Amino acid sequence: MPIDAAKAVAAEPRSAEIAWDHKDVQLYHLGLGAGLPATDPDELRYTLESKLHVLPSFATVAGAGMGVVGGLSAPGVEVNLAAVLHGGQAITLHRPIPSDGRATSTSKVAAVYDKGKAAILVLRTEVADADGPLWTSDAEIFVRGEGGFGGDRGPSVRVPAPEGDPDAEVERPVREDQALLYRLSGDWNPLHADPEFAKLAGFDRPILHGLCTYGMTLKAVVDTLLGGDVSRVRSYRTRFTGVVFPGETLRIRMWHTEGRVQATVTAVERDDAPVLADTVVEHA
Repeated sequence: MPIDAAKAVAAEPRSAEIAWDHKDVQLYHLGLGAGLPATDPDELRYTLESKLHVLPSFATVAGAGMGVVGGLSAPGVEVNLAAVLHGGQAITLHRPIPSDGRATSTSKVAAVYDKGKAAILVLRTEVADADGPLWTSDAEIFVRGEGGFGGDRGPSVRVPAPEGDPDAEVERPVREDQALLYRLSGDWNPLHADPEFAKLAGFDRPILHGLCTYGMTLKAVVDTLLGGDVSRVRSYRTRFTGVVFPGETLRIRMWHTEGRVQATVTAVERDDAPVLADTVVEHA
């Protein structure tokens, strides 16, 4: 069997040194659509090095996202990348991410769940610098055709639907070139740039990175309900439910309770087709 769940979970964690600087952070923010209007003080927090703060979702690209790459090559894991989908993403922040940093990234397969027709790999990455832990990231990787081995189905990650009207609703346009810019942060999958490759994957044109939508959504929550203060974010999780095409518009609805924002994200031009679900930001 291509996935040996026991072997994968028992494997020793893999560690690597990673580094980033303000240019990496600025490029990531620009890839999310930050900087419009270019002179807006609220946007300069994402784009100007003298005022720079770091959106917590930067954790998914710091070190070019090597935790996920390492997890897919872990002992006991041998999969066809064409059968791999990013099913969900969660980040827990231990303290704000600095704009320039060097850290040790340690990754492992934390769990393998049996969903019948598919398996889910939970790839956990823990990052710490000289001052201690920075963040923990869990990527849920959905591998089609690798279930049915009699393993644990895993916990339910579904979040009850929010009640009532949202406390805030915003629309965020996705530029035609946004995937081309976002991929410079480290995800070079041609699915997001090459029309011919996209057709082979079943799409009539390239699609936006799911983690770009993930970052855009967190930025919208921070800017709309958290006063633009990224340091308030404690954790952020979502489940990927649909694709976004460059040139479309995201509709982000937010329900705010004490210490918690729940959001839904849809594609406006396709009758509000779901894009992200079970999306929760915990905050101070």
